[in-house]
Amino acid sequence: MRPQTLETYVGQQHLIGEGAILRRMVDSGNLASIILWGPPGVGKTTLARIIAKRLERSFFTLSAINSGVKDVRDVIDKASKSAFFSPKSPILFIDEIHRFSKSQQDSLLAAVEEGIVILIGATTENPSFEVISPLLSRCQVYVLKALEHDDLIRLARMAIENDVVLKEKQIEIREEAALVRYSGGDARKLLNIIDLVYSAHSDDDIIVIDDKSISENLQQSPAFYDKNGEMHYDIISAFIKSIRGSDPDAAVYWLARMIEGGEDPKFIARRVLISAAEDIGLANPNALLIANQAFDAVNKVGWPEGRIILSEAVIYLATSPKSNSAYKAINDALSFVRQSGNLPVPLHLRNAPTKLMEQLNYGQNYLYPHDYEGHFVPQQYLPDQISYQRFWFPQPNPSEDKLAERVRNLWRNIKNY
Repeated sequence: MRPQTLETYVGQQHLIGEGAILRRMVDSGNLASIILWGPPGVGKTTLARIIAKRLERSFFTLSAINSGVKDVRDVIDKASKSAFFSPKSPILFIDEIHRFSKSQQDSLLAAVEEGIVILIGATTENPSFEVISPLLSRCQVYVLKALEHDDLIRLARMAIENDVVLKEKQIEIREEAALVRYSGGDARKLLNIIDLVYSAHSDDDIIVIDDKSISENLQQSPAFYDKNGEMHYDIISAFIKSIRGSDPDAAVYWLARMIEGGEDPKFIARRVLISAAEDIGLANPNALLIANQAFDAVNKVGWPEGRIILSEAVIYLATSPKSNSAYKAINDALSFVRQSGNLPVPLHLRNAPTKLMEQLNYGQNYLYPHDYEGHFVPQQYLPDQISYQRFWFPQPNPSEDKLAERVRNLWRNIKNY
């Protein structure tokens, strides 16, 4: 069912539609080395083959899974020899190029730079992380998107009408929701689902594809979630930002995506713990306690019940007032320390475990706060050079208003709070 022309290619109209950037490059015949970055089953390999066919270029393929440096050099040697028969540089397609080691990618550089081959790489991972900079700088990166509802239904109907086996049967798509949902924007999954339903009902006079027939034949949703890849980082980012943005519905949705994808519960719980300190902070100190208890509870319980514990903690954090004053305070202090260096500790704050240190006035004139009313006495705690420096700036919320008022009363006429 692989399309053979741009006209029959489904999806990615932002790249190959009339007037789109990649379409203009192909139509001009001036093809540069490119990397196609997108999720599985969206047509990266198909697009590379169509481009080679349309431009009448020799087409060499390598898979990063089972190819070494020697294989790369052998293909480049063949491509170089093919120049005697055609003035057009051949296309070298490398599937899953993100799996190539640095040495394998290095072996491509000269051939790409000299135009011996036009490289088309396919990857599901962010190439800025997985492709070495010298090779990446010689390629244009194009992002392919997951196939949308209309794309998937068009592919399904094309399969039913054109496949040599399926067209011999009367197959009707009566409901589309489950077909689209379980496909997850992946053409391979779509065709596999149709094949599964066909195989289960091949003796029926009419094969009906609807929500019921699909659900009955699929044990679970084939959700796409790469725990070590780009999707992993994108979803955890959306999860944290939803908590920070006080949207409990979005936070629980992204939590569900991670759970359904088989994410490590400890990883999720750690991120919840960090969010409690970074984004809720002093606006609601109880958030950190609840997040910590959730972390411990999830470690004890595991899946599937751990989902309930995480959901409770996540909703609590998302609905809590927010403050990043503690986060900003430590970051500002770290930045200040890096710039100011190791300023000396005031003598009255130093410890004096030896007689010599006592003679050098270590610890002298230190005022013990518990000896004073209210367990407080004004004295200098910062190095002399920065005695009035501030790092914590309370933010306007009921919890920090109380803390700020207390500090303001204690340090009145000394520090400007």
